[in-house]
Amino acid sequence: MSSRLVGWSRRLISTAVVTATALGAHPALALEKDEIKLGFIKLTDMVPLAIAYEKGYFEDEGLYVTLEAQANWKVLLDRVISGELDGAHMLSGQPLGATIGFGTKADIITAFVMDLNGNAITVANSVWDEMKPHVPMKDGKPVHPIKADALKPVIAAKKAKGEPFNMGMVFPVSTHNYEIRYWLAAAGIHPGFYAPQRGDVLGQLLADVLLSVTPPPQMPATLEAGTILGYSVGEPWNQQAVFRGIGVPVVTDLNIRNNVSEKVLGVSQEWADKHPKTHIAMVKALIRAGHWLDAENNANRKEAAKIISSSTYVGADYEVIANSMTGVFEYEKGDVRPAPDFNVFFRYHATYPYTSDAVWYLTQMRRWGQIAEAKPDSWYIETAKKVFRADIYQQAAEELIAEGKMSASDFPDFGAETGFRPVDHTTFIDANTFDGRSPNAYLEQFKIGLKGKETP
Repeated sequence: MSSRLVGWSRRLISTAVVTATALGAHPALALEKDEIKLGFIKLTDMVPLAIAYEKGYFEDEGLYVTLEAQANWKVLLDRVISGELDGAHMLSGQPLGATIGFGTKADIITAFVMDLNGNAITVANSVWDEMKPHVPMKDGKPVHPIKADALKPVIAAKKAKGEPFNMGMVFPVSTHNYEIRYWLAAAGIHPGFYAPQRGDVLGQLLADVLLSVTPPPQMPATLEAGTILGYSVGEPWNQQAVFRGIGVPVVTDLNIRNNVSEKVLGVSQEWADKHPKTHIAMVKALIRAGHWLDAENNANRKEAAKIISSSTYVGADYEVIANSMTGVFEYEKGDVRPAPDFNVFFRYHATYPYTSDAVWYLTQMRRWGQIAEAKPDSWYIETAKKVFRADIYQQAAEELIAEGKMSASDFPDFGAETGFRPVDHTTFIDANTFDGRSPNAYLEQFKIGLKGKETP
């Protein structure tokens, strides 16, 4: 990736940091702060940040932006809380988990959703060999989606030998944790409970599968070493396993539960209160980036994949990134299948912070014990609205419309929008239905998981 001139200033690219410069903050914007540092993890779905930088959208808002890769999700969150970062690419569950006090307690909000979908579950070759006889086949190829029913006898065989079945996920409040738990539990495999009220934050109580935290870029190496037998992670780390010949992705999150918020732009409530105009400027730039990424039936995705293949951003081969980002997904080597919605950055109003998406994450926190006590429906909805700030997003969208950079048809009908997606918007591998207005009724549908006044 080459550096390029912007006005009188040059962007300097290093392997660790990208700094965007502009002629200066637009006087009309009167931003509270124009020098911004945003953190990210080396995953494909950090791409809205890279595009807002590379396409000059941050500059259009008068922002001087530095994008900086972070070691892991905890470090990233801690640095947002301390103020070392102005904001960051975050797991959708992170602002919610911090706000309710699971793990680190802090008031974190989001007014922008980075993407929907984008994850998969990969197993080691040896595990896949044992699963395959239990997977339905058609024309010599596995029928997808593959349910965890095919994994159940493999786990049972390990248990009979007195051996644990270890799998990785990226963070306790990550989408990946909830997705792998959902997939396992749908097949009657218990992924374990958390019990923070008893000081237990491992999430392995009563578990048939032991889930532990592994940073995304380390997933393939940890799998190859045999420390874990499979993992749930975002791209490009599932496709990396295919290219390296060490593992097989067996199911994408699009098939576990589709079109729910994946990553978000997270900032502290304190920072947002001090910098409301700067916050809106950031959201405006990122909305335009999301729109560019999904424009013209994903026509820009190859360019985007090339941009983030740089070590400055994700640092994986273009071919690996493009394998999922350009509308296909490879399972076993050579088994490439269409997956146009594997990554969604703007379609289905992807960038809008829906209340119902936040409620879904809170139900999963309750289901697995991260929320120790039963809560009324009103608590779920109030907490969701406190963290997923549709009001700030709406201000940013309305400014973009007024400036002629976007049209009203690009956004939800703010006059009628309540923040709840239609019940049929999201489908689940267990065929359960989710209504964000009735979280407790949703929890009652599960055979495995907490509901009512239960505690692990």
